Formats: sequence, C-alpha cells, structure tokens
Amino acid sequence: MTDQPLVETVHPLVRRVLAHNPSPFTSTGTQTHIVGQGEVAVIDPGPDIPEHVANILKAVEGERIVAIVCTHTHRDHTPAAGPLAQATGAPVMGCAPIMADDGSGLEAGFDHSYSPDRIMVEGDSVSGPGWTLEAVFTPGHTSNHLCFALPEAQALFTGDHVMGWSTSVVIPPDGDMGAYMASLEKLMPRDDAIYFPAHGDPVTKPKQLLRGMLGHRRQRENQILRTLGKGAASIPDMVAQMYVGLDPRLEKAAGLNVLAHLIDLDQRGRVRAEGELWSLAA
Repeated sequence: MTDQPLVETVHPLVRRVLAHNPSPFTSTGTQTHIVGQGEVAVIDPGPDIPEHVANILKAVEGERIVAIVCTHTHRDHTPAAGPLAQATGAPVMGCAPIMADDGSGLEAGFDHSYSPDRIMVEGDSVSGPGWTLEAVFTPGHTSNHLCFALPEAQALFTGDHVMGWSTSVVIPPDGDMGAYMASLEKLMPRDDAIYFPAHGDPVTKPKQLLRGMLGHRRQRENQILRTLGKGAASIPDMVAQMYVGLDPRLEKAAGLNVLAHLIDLDQRGRVRAEGELWSLAA
C-alpha cells in the first residue's frame, strides 16, 4: 500500500488517482487523471487492479464518466478501461489498438484486450461541461501514442511521451527513436503551461524539460557514435560502457533504447550492423 491519498486535486479541473503498481518502469505507479466536474473524462484508467478501479469509481461518486480516454496501450495504462466501461457504460476512446507484441518481455507490453469505441486522431476532441480534450499525435514511445490538450487549463496530458520522473523507453520495432524525437520537437511551439504525465509529478516548466530531453537523447546518440569510433561493439558492450551503475533490472530496457538509437542512426547512414556487432558506416 501507499501513503498517497485516494484522490488528489492537481488543478481546479484535474484530479488524479494513483494505481498501486510501482516498479522501475512506472515510478510510484500509473496516474489516472479525472478531468472536469459532474460529467468527467478519465484519462489512462491504468492496470486492471480491482482496488484501482474501485478507487476511480469512488473518486467520481455522484458524477458521470462520459469518456474513458487512453494515450497508448501499454499494460499499465489501458486494461482497466474494460472494467470501468462495464461499470459505468462510458465509451472508451483515444489511441488505436496495437495487436502485435513488442517481443521485449518487459512488463510494459501491449494490452491486447483494448477495444476502443472511438479511435481518435490528431485534432479530434471530446468535451464536457467546462472542459475539452484535444488529441495530439505523438508517436515514438509507441506508434499509437496520443497526448491530450486541455485548453481550458493550458495543460497537456502527456502519458508516457513526457514523464515527470524519467525519460521514456523506446522499444523497437513499434517504438521509433526518430519519431520520438520529432514528437518532442512537435511540442516545442505549443503554449502549454503545464504537463500532467502518467508517471511522476506535474511538469511546470514544459519547454525547459523538452529541451533537456532532446539534449539528453542527442548526447546519448553522440555517446554511441564515440563508442563505435573505438571499434565495432555489441549492444551489451555499449550498455556496459554507457550506463555505468545502472540498476540491473533496467539493463534490458537500456539495451532496447540503444537499439532504437542504432536503428535511427542506420536509417540516416551513420552506422551499420554486422551480425550482432555495430560499427560506424564507411
């Protein structure tokens, strides 16, 4: 259990309920956000933990859920959509389903039970009294990832695209580093004053964080190129050199992040694969 209160008000239009699924990939757990008053939207209902579904229902007691909105279909984000819809009759909407498995074996994995009533694309919206959620397509962490803008609060619900505690893992073949970087760049011109991520605290200086995230990924890319400048190397060798002191539970995820960078660099003609070894392109 956790000392986290059942429901926290983080903005006059936004409440959040924390799922009890802490891990090296989820921080303290997945945060389900409730938007509005009276007639509300639930963003990222989270894992299918009966206690969490009950906590969401308790948090909106006396209100009506009019939309269950999903940013992407990792298993810590969408499985509770079905039980919540069954309990309330609310439609499930947001990202498109992904039927393939990422093959990583990581706990994130895709939720193949996700079956939306409405698939949303860039610019689509859903609204209620005093609130509007507008879809912003941000592929990269997953190919189906959406953020949702709440213009009435100058806020953006960023799912796992931008988190308040760590950078996102990008897992090929569905995750795409080039798309992820482009999606970070896409947010830069926006006027959002605050981000509400699915993991970690609200982000009150979005542009500063975005610049830091972009810089971090570019540094990682340069680190890979410098490492390969010393000679061909395997991904485990690169992880050992680049992620000193890494939690062993995160080594596989780090390797997949490196692979995502390598695929992007390969597509840009900077590196090449030779079996399990990678080297600089001639």
